[in-house]
Amino acid sequence: MPRRSWPAALRTAGAATWTRIRAYVRRAPGTYIWLALLLLTSMVVRHLPPDVVDRFLQRRSTNIHNLVRSPGRVLLTSALWLDGGGWPYYALLYNVFHVPAERWLGTRRWLAVLLTAHIGATYLSEGVLALAIHTGAASRSAVNTLDVGVSYALAGIVAVLTYRIASPWRYLYLLGVLAFYAAPLLSGRTFTDVGHFASVLIGLACYPFVHDRPDEWSPIAPLHTRPPVRHA
Repeated sequence: MPRRSWPAALRTAGAATWTRIRAYVRRAPGTYIWLALLLLTSMVVRHLPPDVVDRFLQRRSTNIHNLVRSPGRVLLTSALWLDGGGWPYYALLYNVFHVPAERWLGTRRWLAVLLTAHIGATYLSEGVLALAIHTGAASRSAVNTLDVGVSYALAGIVAVLTYRIASPWRYLYLLGVLAFYAAPLLSGRTFTDVGHFASVLIGLACYPFVHDRPDEWSPIAPLHTRPPVRHA
């Protein structure tokens, strides 16, 4: 290939790669908008002093105090900040779980499932904490416990993907999900552990949102696909 053709070849390859990336992202717009917002908020937190971060996130926390005073605001803003794990870690999880869920369900149903899990698990877990405070099992200062992050919504999506998988693999996946989220309940039993397991149950209860969605996925489907026969 002549040397002068290399720049043109690189431009062509770059344009083709960019086209594929755009097509990939546009099939799950909600997931990538959310990831972009999380990247921005993670960059903000990184440049703030630790004591400022604590006060900043407390105002956006879905703790009991904030849920009583401004539930709508904190239910939204708490899902725009990460509580540990780092953005690359969540970017991987979002591509593994949120992307296929949004493509399968469509953006509206995907949003309905994750919001139901996020809001429902938040109130259930904080209700458990409020009961513990009332009975003396937890300190009254726990009404201000920091509670931000996206893990409740993620757990709900992880659970609802059970219905995306063909039998019998569906039941193996479900057992793995239940074991993963139930194990902390047997050891720590914190209010967040309760929230994560509640999110899974809520995700499974979202079957009415997904029962008419087509295209069950099987992990062995590629093995059953025969390559095309070429005739001489």
